[in-house]
Amino acid sequence: MAEKTTQYYVPESSPWPLMGSIGLLLMAIGGANFIQQNTDKVQNDGHLGGVILAIGVLWMIGVMFMWWRDTVKESLGGLHSHQMDRSYRQGMIWFIFSEVMFFGAFFGALFYTRWLIVPWLSGEGSNAMTHELLWPDFQAMWPLLVAPDGRTTAAMGAWGLPAINTAILLTSSITLTIAHHALLASQRGKVIAFQAATIVLAVIFLGLQALEYSHAYHMGLTMDAGIYGSLFFLMTGFHGAHVFLGTVFMIVTFLRVLKGHYTPENHFAWEAAAWYWHFVDVVWLFLFVAVYWL
Repeated sequence: MAEKTTQYYVPESSPWPLMGSIGLLLMAIGGANFIQQNTDKVQNDGHLGGVILAIGVLWMIGVMFMWWRDTVKESLGGLHSHQMDRSYRQGMIWFIFSEVMFFGAFFGALFYTRWLIVPWLSGEGSNAMTHELLWPDFQAMWPLLVAPDGRTTAAMGAWGLPAINTAILLTSSITLTIAHHALLASQRGKVIAFQAATIVLAVIFLGLQALEYSHAYHMGLTMDAGIYGSLFFLMTGFHGAHVFLGTVFMIVTFLRVLKGHYTPENHFAWEAAAWYWHFVDVVWLFLFVAVYWL
């Protein structure tokens, strides 16, 4: 691997930011049309939205592959200075901070609903008139298992699949930390073994979450099952999407480990994946307590 340059590297003009913007636009247009056709049950219009969404996803996969390829070549060519390394670290920190704010909005919606809206609808305090006008039969409880139309749903318990998935994610953080220490100690075989174990645990988590969703639908817990169903799938679904992205991130860095791209002094791409994975684990702990347990 080439030595790092002492100059601040300014990359040449790249087409990938523009191409990525086009891919995101295709995904937004296709996704909006696909969701709209499912809502309105207009089958003919929905096929076009699904096609555009698929094209956008494939487009973005291609853009990410080519963009990452160029970045890897720059790193291996010794073009990244120590200042560039600091810039990457700062960028990753701000990215994770934006993700914290992203999930913070969801937790805010959950707490607002549970501790403000539920008492308000139940007529507590000076809200007796609101209770009588909006929902006379409403009872203050959480989760809300009875919708305004009288349809009942079931709550997802904490000590089944969610508890197992919690143990899996905590274990994956341990195996990834061991792999990180092995990377710093130039123990390549140990890195490969423990990072592979982390990836396997991540795939198991995703499989169990899919099984949990299937079980939830059989229980009557769906996305249109009132505010509880909406928040449940919103929060756990977006977390699952982040787990999937983190798994892809780790697979890419794992392939680079196999190719010998990292050294104890130059491995921030691997470290960034580890940061992201630990962030996903911490978010899940808050989800487990707030969504499943309390």
